[in-house]
Amino acid sequence: MIQVQNVTKIYPVAHGRRLVLDDASIDLPGDRNIGLLGVNGAGKSTLLRLIAGTELPTHGRVLREGAVSWPIGFTGSFNGSSTGRANVKFIARIYGRDIDRAIEFVEDFSELGPYFDQPVKTYSSGMRARLAFGVSMAIDFNTYLVDEVTAVGDARFAEKCAAEFRARSAHANIIMVSHSAATLREYCQSAALIAFGKIFYFADVEDGLRAYDDVLRFS
Repeated sequence: MIQVQNVTKIYPVAHGRRLVLDDASIDLPGDRNIGLLGVNGAGKSTLLRLIAGTELPTHGRVLREGAVSWPIGFTGSFNGSSTGRANVKFIARIYGRDIDRAIEFVEDFSELGPYFDQPVKTYSSGMRARLAFGVSMAIDFNTYLVDEVTAVGDARFAEKCAAEFRARSAHANIIMVSHSAATLREYCQSAALIAFGKIFYFADVEDGLRAYDDVLRFS
């Protein structure tokens, strides 16, 4: 289970502050795949970062059970001066995973060839995305966080990513942001809707999608 307890998140902006979450609380069960819904700017990606621990709330706290991933496909944590191999080694060590197995998996999965041993700052955006997705799949998590990313690259590599993600989701839980109702129906049983600074949980994803449609009509 992931518990969001009285969380407020405020960002400073040019002319004051922006309130994203306002004393929001929710319990996200650990045995359901959950689609995260909300209009643009509602705070979906912010909530994922708070759950991942890559950002801290302004007030309140987030409690996690089990290992929770960073948002899949996130490339911001790579050391650009280090090689792809060195980055994988560092991340595997941080998460206490077998380093050789992680390197072998990512090297094979990412299909970067000799670039795997080149500095990440020399990579194209597509190459960084391949490395990021490979690293995300190399570490076993109890809960995977997905922010509009289930596949990257050309059609063949995209299908490879989607197949690997489906395999992982068979034995782990997902919290997924997507604007595609079809994608949420494919992967998720439940939904959480961010609206008006609060978070509302729906045990049935269809109920969440209907509530989201209502919010859209009045936005």
